[in-house]
Amino acid sequence: MEMVIFYLLLMVLFIGILWAGSKILQKAGLAPLLVLCLLIPVVNILMIWVFAFCTWPNLKAEVD
Repeated sequence: MEMVIFYLLLMVLFIGILWAGSKILQKAGLAPLLVLCLLIPVVNILMIWVFAFCTWPNLKAEVD
């Protein structure tokens, strides 16, 4: 019974992280489904770096 509760809480946390990540990607102007890259072990680290350094479509250009 204790393991069932543990796995239920783990699943709720897991879904919450994926939901929050999809909202962040959506606000940045990227496809929310990119959050599924977090599920792939090496790709998740690469995608975090790509996301950090790519140009965001919703970011307004600075005026000189």
